[in-house]
Amino acid sequence: MLGRGAMSDSGAVLPWLVIRQDDNGNRYRVGRYATQDEAQRTADKLQDRGHKQLYWVERAGQTARP
Repeated sequence: MLGRGAMSDSGAVLPWLVIRQDDNGNRYRVGRYATQDEAQRTADKLQDRGHKQLYWVERAGQTARP
């Protein structure tokens, strides 16, 4: 059985999340991805924009911070 939240609306398995943390410590899910590499590329592109927010990748159900 898949972990909670591992499915998208289309039924595809998307276990990798890109998370954003803003200046105030609020965290938001930016997107869900099928592979860790795809999620990391997205996080890297967002991080390269130079804003103060932090972006990282985590697996659905994981709550680790960078």
